[in-house]
Amino acid sequence: MDQQMLLALLGGLVAFGALAVLLLAPSGNDKASKRAAALAGGGNSSRNVSAQAPDNAKERRKQVADSLKKIEDAAAAAEKKKKVGLEETIAQAGFELSVREFYILSAIVALVFCAIGLLTAQKPWVIGAMTLVGGLGAPRWFINAKRKKRQKKFVEEFSNAIDVIVRGVKSGLPVNECLKIIARDAQEPVRTEFHLLTEGVRLGLSLEQSLDRMYKRMPINEVNFFSIVLLIQQQTGGNLAEALGNLGSVLRARKMMLGKIAALSMEAKASAVILGSMPFVVSLMVHLSSPEYLQPLFQTKIGNLMLIGAGLWMAIGVFVMKNMINIKV
Repeated sequence: MDQQMLLALLGGLVAFGALAVLLLAPSGNDKASKRAAALAGGGNSSRNVSAQAPDNAKERRKQVADSLKKIEDAAAAAEKKKKVGLEETIAQAGFELSVREFYILSAIVALVFCAIGLLTAQKPWVIGAMTLVGGLGAPRWFINAKRKKRQKKFVEEFSNAIDVIVRGVKSGLPVNECLKIIARDAQEPVRTEFHLLTEGVRLGLSLEQSLDRMYKRMPINEVNFFSIVLLIQQQTGGNLAEALGNLGSVLRARKMMLGKIAALSMEAKASAVILGSMPFVVSLMVHLSSPEYLQPLFQTKIGNLMLIGAGLWMAIGVFVMKNMINIKV
């Protein structure tokens, strides 16, 4: 009896297990739905991967915009602080002089002009004017002229330096090595400026700080464009050779435009030179033909006032004509 009950219990357990397996086993519909869900999940992952590319592009555009905004803020701050000090002007002219040495040289030039005035003129106001011109006018004019000439030479050679960087980057050289090549083999004043740039990086300054110092030494638009390209490439990546190649093309186009402007404004410059020299030429010819005719202008008080007024009006006219033909790009 006990064996029959045990066999019946085991048979019931087996039947219950078989029924549980049949009831809990997934059906074909359930398997199909799971496969569909898996495929849908895979599609979502692939869509997420493909969506990362626009997100990366958007992030890069945001970085570029932030970099440009930072550079524009720095340029605006530099524009507000546009007045250049004497020490910076001397450095931009390429001279290694301190402000104290410049004032000593100015005093020497003033004494030379004063001596010339004592030898050639007897009137105190003429001697004082010549001394003032020699002490304050001539040295600063010379420094500013050398500064503009140095900047012009830099612009003429700068596009060739950019071509060296482009060729070096395309051949596999790092940017720092290309900058060292320019600092060693380029023409002046590009060689000196890039030498100071590479020395600043070697001594521990960041590229941004070194470029900022270069722009302070050479405050022209070409250096500003170069700084923008390098800083954006350093922060966001990209094809540096292509970006610098485009910059070189832009700089050459600017140079051509400046040449066209100079050619078109040459007629106005010639007119200004002729009109400015006419009073002196006519006065010299009148003095040679009849010396007594112009004596009242130099010997009487009214004549002196007339000369001063004529000189002021002539200076105003020259200033106006200079601004009319001075076209900036």
